[in-house]
Amino acid sequence: MREQRKQLVGWVSSNKMDKTVVVKVERTVRHRLYGKVLRQVKKYKAHDEQNECQIGDQVRILESRPLSREKRWRVVEILERAEREA
Repeated sequence: MREQRKQLVGWVSSNKMDKTVVVKVERTVRHRLYGKVLRQVKKYKAHDEQNECQIGDQVRILESRPLSREKRWRVVEILERAEREA
């Protein structure tokens, strides 16, 4: 049985590279001493084969083998399209 790969959901913050998008993933953690809820943001570079992601799209990314020096994720699906202004 194949092991489960990590999946994350985030928002596309940049698509200026060819076949690559930068995805911001937000998570909340509780401070271990003070108990305050903190919001942490991490950016991942993900492979977008068709160049179909736009800035503001919500996407699901899947962990994969190293594709380049910093790319370790692939875009699996676009969950929600960003609203385009005319």
